[in-house]
Amino acid sequence: MGLTWLFPVGRLRAAGQTEALLLSCMDFRLVDATARYMASRGLTDKYDHIILAGAALGALTDKFPSWNQTFWDHVGVAIDLHEIHKVIVLDHRDCGAYKVILGEDFAKDPAKETAIHATQLKRLGKMIQEKYPALEVELLLMALDGKVEGIS
Repeated sequence: MGLTWLFPVGRLRAAGQTEALLLSCMDFRLVDATARYMASRGLTDKYDHIILAGAALGALTDKFPSWNQTFWDHVGVAIDLHEIHKVIVLDHRDCGAYKVILGEDFAKDPAKETAIHATQLKRLGKMIQEKYPALEVELLLMALDGKVEGIS
């Protein structure tokens, strides 16, 4: 017997307006916390989601240039297909991709960890706004317990 997937018809959208595009990390520890956070903001079924290891850093790193292109391609498609008006970039603490790409465990020093994430988030935020001035950009950092702080 095969599996049958059931989707509520009223919730599916092939095109139309969506609130935002969320960029987050692939870390399995925070998948549920990320969904809960977006739901707490009333954004369930109102955002597109792209996942790259390292989130902001993944979209910027020279180590994996195809990830950069993937990010920008998704932003363009989200604008064209779903009329997004915001990009939310959600990095997280104790990120293994930051260790792999930058070669340092920043989680050992919370102040340094915050600073390095803020640098990457702001860098990506600036690039998004330069390329798409009409888009709002929101920069966030999530702790492993699911608490989120804004980066400005």
